Amino acid sequence: MLYTDLFASPLGEILLVSDGEALCGLYFEGQKYVPALPEAEKDPSLPVFKSARAWLERYFAGEKPEVDLPLCAAGTAFQRAVWDLLKEIPYGATVTYGELAERLAARRGRPCSARAVGAAVGRNPISLIVPCHRVIGADGSLTGYAGGLARKRALLRLEGIAP
Repeated sequence: MLYTDLFASPLGEILLVSDGEALCGLYFEGQKYVPALPEAEKDPSLPVFKSARAWLERYFAGEKPEVDLPLCAAGTAFQRAVWDLLKEIPYGATVTYGELAERLAARRGRPCSARAVGAAVGRNPISLIVPCHRVIGADGSLTGYAGGLARKRALLRLEGIAP
């Protein structure tokens, strides 16, 4: 069973999704790749939603909150490996898709394309908390963000990065 809650952020409404124990999804309103949730039940009382809302409030207040809530992102082994790399990008820092591909290749012991990494980054189901907005193009440009480039720009500015 999946559960949902909504959070009103300065950048639009955010849909939170949980399996009852962990956070499985965080999606901005209008974001690409939001799953259909016909059987999901709204339950804002779940402890994981309380923790996620507290994290989001601190983040949007300009703090650097530690991620200390359980996460359960469903995806392929490759996608999960990329999402694990995203979690390592520090607040206020950016990396390129190519840099992520190099890091993943080093860990896996085989080549990895920046394009494949980009596809996995774009499918990150726990946007913001798993910071896919911190990934930029090789030339420093803002490229692709399922939540929209305006949001990506705003999130990076909030973190002190002026793209």
